[in-house]
This record gives sequence, C-alpha cells and structure tokens, in this order.
Amino acid sequence: MGNIVVAMGPERDSVAFIAHMDEVGFEVASILPDGRVTLRSRGGAVVPSWEGTPAYLHRGDEVAPLRGVFVPRDTGRLRSPEALTAWFGVDSAQLVARGARVGLSLTSYKRADRLLGSRITGRASDDRTGSTALLFAIRRMNPDSLTNKVIFVWSVQEEGGLNGARFFGDRHGVNLRRVYSIDTFVSSDTPKESPHFAFVPLGNGAVLRGLDNGSLVPRAERERILRIARARSIPVQVGTTFGSTDGSAIQPLGPVNIGLSWPGRYSHGPAEVLDLRDVDALIRLIVAVASSGQ
Repeated sequence: MGNIVVAMGPERDSVAFIAHMDEVGFEVASILPDGRVTLRSRGGAVVPSWEGTPAYLHRGDEVAPLRGVFVPRDTGRLRSPEALTAWFGVDSAQLVARGARVGLSLTSYKRADRLLGSRITGRASDDRTGSTALLFAIRRMNPDSLTNKVIFVWSVQEEGGLNGARFFGDRHGVNLRRVYSIDTFVSSDTPKESPHFAFVPLGNGAVLRGLDNGSLVPRAERERILRIARARSIPVQVGTTFGSTDGSAIQPLGPVNIGLSWPGRYSHGPAEVLDLRDVDALIRLIVAVASSGQ
C-alpha cells in the first residue's frame, strides 16, 4: 500500500512504533472560467489559516508544481470562509493547458524556519516530525541488544482515514503487544486558547498522550512509560486532547495503543510550531521504550 516497515530483534513480544508520512491539503473540485479553482479539503485542514498563503498545484512527479495563492476573503465577518479557492495567474483555458484538472492535489510552500531559540515553524510538522523522530531513534539503537521484536512503521493515508495503519494492522496487529503512535499532540499552549484542556506547554518535554477521541492508555501503561522516562531523565508530560492516531486503527486487534508525542501549535495549518527540545526528548523516549524489552 506504500507503508515503509523496518523490523529488528528476535521473534517474540512484538511492539510497533508508527508515524505517518502524509499530510493535510486540498484537491481541485472545479475550475472556474476566470482560472480560479474551487477546493475540497483533504484530511481536515484548518481552512482560515491557509488564506493568502502560497498554493502549489501538483501536476505529477515529473513536473514542477504550478505556483499560485490561496485566495483570501474580502471580509472577515465569518470565522471561516464559505469556500476556499486558489488562483494561478491565468484563465481556465491556460490553466488546463498547463495540466490542471479536477482531482489534482494542492499544498503550500514547505520550508521549516527557525524562530527564537529552539522554536521551529513550517508546514506538515504533522507528521514530518514523527517520521523524523523514528529515523533518529533507529540511528541510536543497537538491534543486537534487543530482547524482543521492534517494528518501525512509516504509514500512508493517515489523514482522513488511518488507511495505511489499518492495512498494517490487518497483517500484523494480532501479533503485537503494544503499538506506539508517534504523532502531534495538539496543544492549547497558544495566545488565544483556553488552558483548561489540552494544555501541554512547548519546551517542557515529550508528551504521553493519555486520552484522546480514539484511545485511553491504561494506568499501568502510563506508569510504566513514566518510570522508563524518569530512569533516563527524559522530560515527559501527560496530556488529554482531541483527535486520534494510527494506533486507533490497530488497537481493536488486541495491542494497547500508546501515543508518544511532542506538543504542537496550529496543527493542520501551513505554519505549525514546535520546540526542538521536545523532539529531542521524544527521540530519547522512543529509544528507551524500544530498548526496554517491554
């Protein structure tokens, strides 16, 4: 299906760590005579945050994206636009001649920029950051020291369906003791949100995702993770948030689903924010948990 799977260790007590490779975005719904394209959201993009940002129309692997803009509203009276459009500087005939058609994908400019100190902003931190954390974790591990099988999975089609995880789970889920979902913890640590729910400050460490819409981590499992972290002086926060992760599609087959995350701001927008100290703590936590033999 497109998942990437790396396994190591002896054939016993298998656990899996999974992060997804896809991101939210849009697709062309129709092409208007003036050259604007109407859009359908793919994967729950937060539409207002995309207005006025660069739009990249993907015409195929061998062709450079066509560059344009997500058209902003004329008025801000509504919290969200009734419909989002994009424009590429040409009329419909010219746009079609350049390869545009209904169903093509649109994203925005992708570059991570350093903010003050250890803060980073960029598009698709969800889940580029989780995917990167798995890569760094593998680099720090010694497969010969493992006492059980550890499987690292980079999944496809998480946004809007958990399809890659479901595909992996159908083949391996019944043989897993635990699945660790490596994904964003959407934190309310922003200037305008209430701190009474999902408040996990950036810069204070990795996050054990105790409860979300798709899973509840049992108390014994929470305590086990926290013991491992304390023994290695890894800063970890415990939080509750909305949403679900890849592990939610696998846990019905038997394994416990445990979310290991970093706190992120402005998820599903073009300017997500994270703190590199939290990512470092997450990488260390993945290595510690994977090497624990539990």
